[in-house]
This record gives sequence, structure tokens and C-alpha cells, in this order.
Amino acid sequence: MHHPPPAPAPSDGAGTALTQGLKGRQITMISIGGVIGAGLFVGSSTAVAAAGPAVLISFLLAATLVVLVMQMLGEMAVAQPDTGSFSTYADRALGRWAGFSIGWLYWWFYILVIPIEAIAAGEVIAGLTSIPSWIPALAMIALLAGSNLLAVRNYGEFEYWFALLKVVAIVAFLVLGGLAVLGLLPGSDAHGVTNLWSNGGFAPKGGVAVLTGLLTAMFSFQGSEIVTIAAAESAEPKKNIKKAVRAVVWRLGLFYVGSIFVVVSLVPWNSDGLAAGSYQAALDLMNIPGAGRIMDVVLVVAVSSCLNSAIYTASRMAFSLARRKDAPAALATTSASGVPRNAVVASTVIGIAAVVANYLLPSVFTYLIASSGAIALMMYMVIAITQYATRRKGPEPGEVRMWAFPYLTLATIAFIAGVLVLMAVLPGHRLELWLSLALAAVLVCVGVLRQRRHGDRPGSYEATPGAALTGPSARTGPSSR
Repeated sequence: MHHPPPAPAPSDGAGTALTQGLKGRQITMISIGGVIGAGLFVGSSTAVAAAGPAVLISFLLAATLVVLVMQMLGEMAVAQPDTGSFSTYADRALGRWAGFSIGWLYWWFYILVIPIEAIAAGEVIAGLTSIPSWIPALAMIALLAGSNLLAVRNYGEFEYWFALLKVVAIVAFLVLGGLAVLGLLPGSDAHGVTNLWSNGGFAPKGGVAVLTGLLTAMFSFQGSEIVTIAAAESAEPKKNIKKAVRAVVWRLGLFYVGSIFVVVSLVPWNSDGLAAGSYQAALDLMNIPGAGRIMDVVLVVAVSSCLNSAIYTASRMAFSLARRKDAPAALATTSASGVPRNAVVASTVIGIAAVVANYLLPSVFTYLIASSGAIALMMYMVIAITQYATRRKGPEPGEVRMWAFPYLTLATIAFIAGVLVLMAVLPGHRLELWLSLALAAVLVCVGVLRQRRHGDRPGSYEATPGAALTGPSARTGPSSR
């Protein structure tokens, strides 16, 4: 049976449809900037220290996984663009319980990204201005939430410039790093690639360390899927999704693997300088003037971009869940400009509460963060299983197809399962895994009960094609996203 349609649009100008407010250039930059966060500029140093130069293998494996998952997601998203993305596709292919569970898990993940990025930005700004870090942290949330409340084009414009600045920073780093590696950068204290093997070998800590580095690398790549959510609010969603999926290979290869190659070539993997971050350690050895301040600015831009996307993504997933009657109905209403303001406000308020918890109850905040530790892997697993089920029982895909189906899809599922087992074995990731699994188990139970209560069958939710891909005047009827 189908979910009941949304209530008629209210008479005050609000409604239940989003708009096509994002432009093609904004979607392009969202797809490029989605995976560029503090994890690349700073967090990657943890992976380098854990695996040594062999971290290159860790990042190659992680990048390969994300490319395969994005190809699967692209196949489904091009066939039917939807703001709920993989959550909606899981609802249709596996059952309401699956869409409900992964949708809320994903929402929770991005709710926690809000305080993580806000706190990081607050600490950097506090270091530059000597004011308490909680003030810029909350100010940053207020600024970007306010922008998201006005119109989706504001999110797109902020993200366009944030992503552009990040890309410029990475390209500049790659150019400087390339010159240093070749011995062509005047004044550099580092050159060549001997650090790849001269400090205990290419894999100084063995093969297991490569797998440890893989976990850090994998979570650094989180964010590629946002483009399939954002593209549904553009005039040509299918074209934009195809373009983003095609770009994911060179984007991950150039930005991540290229950057890590420069770092491990120039910086000894056991260098104390890595504690300041992988990019800064390399820039220091290149004797770039003001490297610390440069990285502070880049970090503020990177975390602001991630915070901006977190507010947007959490609100759109909440909106999609509400459209499917799996969240409070109030979250499914939109303003006259097509913004799900209730969903934006609710997501932001909970994110602010997490920021407050960090300062008042840090131990509680630690457990909250740990509860999202394996959600990215669960999302990848659900995307792969959903694509397998959709392809098995549905029509042949159109313009985007998963390669070597079903073999690569099944291999991806097996690989993700292996990484989850790895998390259970490695002591540093057990808490993240078990808390994430506990949260997922609760949501699955609730989802199954809801499905049984409403008599829903797998694939029961079907959106009406085109209903929410119209302009601001379209305020009633089921959403196609």
C-alpha cells in the first residue's frame, strides 16, 4: 500500500515542495567540495602516523570503495532524483524499515557533524582572536543556519565559494609540493621521495597498520553522496548527478591520493611535525612563510563548508523522512521560498544542544560522537544492497550503470562487511562500532514495527515523478524527491 499523500498546502504561503534553486555551477562545486574537509588538511596525519608511507594504499582502497558506491548511487539517482537519495531508494527496494533506519542514522550523523565542525572552527578562531571558543562556534552555526533558512540558493552560493577556496588551496599545495619533490622549490628543506622507504620501509608497521589507516581514510571521504541530495533541487538533476559521478574518480585521485603522496614524500612518517596536521607539516618543511596562518584560514573555510553542508543535508533528510510519514509532519512543510524551515531549525537546535554538551558534559559528547562512528560504512552497505535489489527486480538502468554488475556490487558488500569486522577487532574502534550498531538496531526495530503496523510492503513508497521538481508555485502533491 502507498503512504498517504501529504496534507494540502497551508494558506499562509507555506507548502510541501522544494524548489529548483541550485544552479549548475553550484552543484559542480558542491560535488567537488563535498569530500574536502578538515579530514584531508589535518586528520590525514593520523592515518600517516598509523601506517607510514603505506597509507597511500589505505587511501587508494578507500577511494576505490567510494568510487564504486557513488557509481551505484548514481545509477539509482539518475533514474529518479530524490531529496531522500539512498534512504528513499532503500524504502522502495528493501522496505519501509530500511529507508526509515538509514534515513534517521544519516540524519544523526550530520546532526553530530554540526557541533564537530562548529567546535573546530571556534577553536581556530579563538586561537587567532583570544576570545572564548564557544562564542565563534555558536556564531558560525547561527550564521550558516540563518543563510539556509532564507533560500536554498544561499546554501549553494556559500558552498560554491567555500569549495572554490578549498580547491584553490589544494591545487596550490599540489603545485608547491610537486616542485619540492622535484627539487625545484627554492628554500625547501625537503625534496625527493626517499621518505617513502628510508624510515623503516614502505610499510614500517606492517599490513595490519594499512587496514588501520584505511578506517581513518574512509571516514575522510564522507560527503560525496551529498550531491545526489542537492541535485534534486536543481533545474537539471539528472545531468548534474551524471557530471558529479563522472568527476568523483579524478577528484578523489587528485585531491586525496595526490596530497597524501606529497606529504609522505616530503615528511618522514614518524616526524613530530605531523602533530600539527599533514598539510602544515609539509608546508613547514617547504619553508612557506606564514604556513600556520595560511592553514588556519584554510581550516576555517573547510569546517565552515562542512558545517554549511551538515545543516543543509540533515534538514533535507528530515524533510524527506517527513514526506514519507517517518518523521513529524511539521518537518515536511516548506516556506514560500521552498525551504523546509522547520527541518532546518529542528536540526540546528539539536546541533547547538550537542555543542553545549561538549562544553558542559564532555564525556556525554564523546559517546554521542562515537555513536556515529560506523554510520558512513552502514550507509555504503545500504547503498550497495539497495542497488543490487533494485537492479535485480527493476528495469535496466539508463544513462549511468554500475560496472560489472553484480560482481563488483557483491565484492563491495563483502569489502564493507570486512571493514566492519576489522572495526570489531581493532580496540581503537570497538566503541564506535558497538554504539553505532546499537543505535542502528533500535532504529531497525522501530522501522520494522512501523512497517508491520501500516502493512507496508517493500517498494510501497512511490514518489510522483516531477511533483517536487517544479518552481516555487508548486506547493502541493507528493514529492518526486
